[in-house]
Amino acid sequence: MSKIEEMSVNAIRILAADAVQKANSGHPGLPLGSAAMAYELWAKHMKHNPKNPKWINRDRFILSGGHGSTLLYSLLHLFGYGDLSTEDLAQFRQDGSLTPGHPEYGHTVGVEATTGPLGAGMGMSVGMAMAEAHLSAIFNKDSFPVVDHYTYVLGGDGCMMEGISSEAFSLAGTLELSKLIVFYDSNKISIEGSTDIAFTEDVEKRMQAFGFQTLVVEDGNDLDEIGKAITAAKAEKSKPSFIIVKTQIGYGCPAKQGKASAHGEPLGVENVAALKENLGWEKQDAFYIPQAVYEHYEAIADKNAQDEAAWNALFASYSEKYPEMKKMWDTYFSGNTQDLLNNETFWAYNDKPDATRNLSGIMINRIKDMLPNFIGGSADLAPSNKTNMKDAGDFAKESYAGRNIHFGVRELAMAAIGNGLALHGGLRAFVATFFVFSDYVKPMARLAALMGLPVTYVLTHDSIGVGEDGPTHEPIEQLAMLRAMPNFTVFRPADATETCAAWYYAITSTKTPTALVLTRQNLPQLAGSSKEALKGGYVLADSSKAIPDGIIMASGSEVELAVSAKKELAKEGIDVRVVSVPSMDIFEAQTVEYKESVMPKAVRNRVVVEAAADFGWGKYVGLDGAYVTMHGFGASAPAKTLFEKFGFTTQNVVATFKSLLK
Repeated sequence: MSKIEEMSVNAIRILAADAVQKANSGHPGLPLGSAAMAYELWAKHMKHNPKNPKWINRDRFILSGGHGSTLLYSLLHLFGYGDLSTEDLAQFRQDGSLTPGHPEYGHTVGVEATTGPLGAGMGMSVGMAMAEAHLSAIFNKDSFPVVDHYTYVLGGDGCMMEGISSEAFSLAGTLELSKLIVFYDSNKISIEGSTDIAFTEDVEKRMQAFGFQTLVVEDGNDLDEIGKAITAAKAEKSKPSFIIVKTQIGYGCPAKQGKASAHGEPLGVENVAALKENLGWEKQDAFYIPQAVYEHYEAIADKNAQDEAAWNALFASYSEKYPEMKKMWDTYFSGNTQDLLNNETFWAYNDKPDATRNLSGIMINRIKDMLPNFIGGSADLAPSNKTNMKDAGDFAKESYAGRNIHFGVRELAMAAIGNGLALHGGLRAFVATFFVFSDYVKPMARLAALMGLPVTYVLTHDSIGVGEDGPTHEPIEQLAMLRAMPNFTVFRPADATETCAAWYYAITSTKTPTALVLTRQNLPQLAGSSKEALKGGYVLADSSKAIPDGIIMASGSEVELAVSAKKELAKEGIDVRVVSVPSMDIFEAQTVEYKESVMPKAVRNRVVVEAAADFGWGKYVGLDGAYVTMHGFGASAPAKTLFEKFGFTTQNVVATFKSLLK
């Protein structure tokens, strides 16, 4: 290691330690231990251009151990990403700063993914590698590798303990994603002490069993050894690679090195001073970096800019030789420009009873013909979720050009991979499972909401209508759970028109993920349903009175029940309005005037009908209203029996409404 390289590695350590100390909060251990491998990768092997952080053919780097964010911020600062300054580093973990406690996508230039929940970055990296593989299969021509880059991810013991990493890497090995390279910061320390208290498995053998090439770097400070491992990883063309780098947490700090106390708390003023002295740093001033170090990083960045210039020339020649591919490229990377709102084919349906999962399946096959970059699949449930795209091929090691992804029974990793597909760029991703298993999906869906990724979640078998499978498969509280999430749209359609609206909303969303919650059982096509569903709530069947005698509101399969109850009440001279609420999230975004026109405050007699927990409906039902909802976990029996058992009948809705009139 040359002197300037030693200083450049230590600069990462110094900035990370100073930032954590200034904030009096953070995790210095990972940055101190991983600085050498990060430098070797970013400086000598990774294809990236700080002057254009969004260059499409850049290598991706994800810090799965997001608690070590100062490692990433130090790299971004030293390489000159987005003018991230020492002042920004000094504002680490402060309100409004560009250096939050964990990296946030879209907030800090150069951050490829929001990470923090351990293992999440591992899963998202697999999605990014899949995106690269798919796009390269679509676009590359002989002598024109216009999509040709690696996905790197760095994580530690915690990431490897979390089950999501096993799910994701099992699939990555099956798919032989050779351009995925994983760095395992193996320091054998967790918050509670040595990892031996809870984690003694042979990680290398596990990764080999998944189908990875494994490489071991015995000294995490040996740049040559690290470089040779990266070169060997790139040379492997039939397997993803897993590089075990043996490090010491808190490296360089005499009192903290190798100890659990280095993980998640500031080193302390005296220990920071000792770190700088131990590393031979020339000044004790906070955030001081010698000019020679900045010049070294700048020279590397300038060289990297040449890589993009060469690619730009390649792409220009490609575009000239293959104009039809250039046109397709623009379609993939510029977003959908079709006017689907007025596309009659998009909104067409047969006027016969059908399950919304079936209707969704029809929509998926329409969309795949309209949007060539539409890709996704199910957690081993495509026949039940109705998510198979006909004649679109399977994404597999034999051909990455296929658009149907078989995730296997891996819901958590599936959702993370969906995020990775979206983060990469160029693709419109969906994932699918039974609605009750949104419990497994939710942590990664939450990250999608945080990052503003328009991933679509196809969630079928949406209620006690599942029937015979019983309460383990009958979602009750999941609607409330997903509706509670910020920047996340839940859409539960009642018929074909509303299902079309749900899909229209999902594929035209730019910064919000969407969950489509769909039935197993057939539903009729409802008179009165319309594109007004795109407002989240609308009058489906109105009262003839200026002020209705009441409002019955419902979503999904229960809208039919509300319409039936309206007809029965009319026989007794009670004239109510039926409001379909396929999406509370969208309805809440409407104007006050519109919401008042749908649910006038003057109308106090209100009933909600939904085969799920009532949590969240209170703001619409009010103090004087009533509920026909679920208050338990369901049962195992035919769907018709269960709807009757739990009160989802016309008679019960009528009786519940009439009880308000007393």
